[in-house]
Amino acid sequence: MSEQARRRPPKPHRRPKKDPVRMLAFEVLRAVDERDAYANLVLPPLLRKAREKEGFEARDAALATELVYGTLRRQGTYDAIIAACVDRPLREVDPPVLDVLSLGAHQLLGTRIPPHAAVSATVELARVVLGEGRAKFVNAVLRKITRQDLDAWLAEVAPPYEEDAEDHLAVVHSHPRWVVSALWDALGGGRAGIEALLEADNERPEVTLVARPGRATVEELAGAAETEPGRWSPYALRLTDGGEPGAIEAVRESRAGVQDEGSQLVAIALANAPLDGPDTRWLDGCAGPGGKAALLGALAAERGAALLASEKQPHRARLVERALAGNPGPYQVIAADGTRPPWREGSFDRVLVDVPCSGLGALRRRPEARWRRRPEDLDGFAPLQRGLLTEALRAVRVGGVVGYATCSPHLAETRVVVDDVLKKTGGAELIDARPLLPGVDRLGDGPDIQLWPHLHGTDAMYLALIRRTA
Repeated sequence: MSEQARRRPPKPHRRPKKDPVRMLAFEVLRAVDERDAYANLVLPPLLRKAREKEGFEARDAALATELVYGTLRRQGTYDAIIAACVDRPLREVDPPVLDVLSLGAHQLLGTRIPPHAAVSATVELARVVLGEGRAKFVNAVLRKITRQDLDAWLAEVAPPYEEDAEDHLAVVHSHPRWVVSALWDALGGGRAGIEALLEADNERPEVTLVARPGRATVEELAGAAETEPGRWSPYALRLTDGGEPGAIEAVRESRAGVQDEGSQLVAIALANAPLDGPDTRWLDGCAGPGGKAALLGALAAERGAALLASEKQPHRARLVERALAGNPGPYQVIAADGTRPPWREGSFDRVLVDVPCSGLGALRRRPEARWRRRPEDLDGFAPLQRGLLTEALRAVRVGGVVGYATCSPHLAETRVVVDDVLKKTGGAELIDARPLLPGVDRLGDGPDIQLWPHLHGTDAMYLALIRRTA
């Protein structure tokens, strides 16, 4: 080294530049990993704060949202690709490092961000949140990922379909293998159907509004935002501009709400079910957080019926109260355990139990749930689901109808539960739910209903309608 070089002062250390959008996305991913948080609950308040303090514009919020949900949906695929680019098992990579790598992989393989910009921005994020040393590791891994596009990587890391169909689909469509198997069993059919379903699970869901009858109209909502009519529900509208539902006056006042169209159809089908005898007392036995209860309450009010909304968890019962506030007909909200109910047997004409479940029908909205759930979780839900349905059948009078609903298509949470309870209780029969949703096609062989994201554009809601006969 020359004397001049030795005398040259060292380059000043460059302070990493913070990117508010990617910092926010990283913060959400860490909350999901560390606290088992749900992105759809963590992200909105952070975006509101960023608008106020960071001056986030609509495009910033859109990018942050895409980075969070895209990374979570494709986590399994990106894990397989990252594993092919590191020299150690993924379990030995620190979780924060893996989150940064996943964010970078999504920008490289799942967005239109130019590769050089994706690598540069992700390495800069690594410098801020991980330090210079681990940022070099992130840089090296991401540069390996840039060598191929997504299709080429999938051809390398996914086993051939002919050798292991379920594992191939799990890697290509980023679902745990056991979930692929369960969904395939519930759906039936060949490769085309399951691939369409798994692809739909990875699409960004539309925001659907419900105009609660007697409180708001679809015309009012259409005039307050850019919308398209719902596909199936007469009370549904789909937001088309990516706007904030909370900016709509009717939503702020709980006269309307955000509710998937599949959830609306469950309430509509129960309300339309034919009864023998009076129709004045309705029960929502698992009412939290209140979407179905609010629609049921509005439909009941149109007929002069009263709704009792019961929810075991007090904080969720308060959400139900908020959703029902201002309902035009009589209603009551209580905190009660539906498996040990305070009401007398045969007290109600219509009963809905939308039971706690694995949530495999809402993976579009809660993509992290696919990685959080385990097959053994279903064993934990099974006694509760059977208990709630058994008590619902006791709560309804002879001639009345019970709706058993889940946001899961898993057979162990749907038909198996219904069949088991009907065998044990007696005095009840399934009724065909399909004619109660006129215009909705591809509902299967009945008498129960299974909705699908790829067929109906809804969450994978299940509904069985049961009439008490004795």
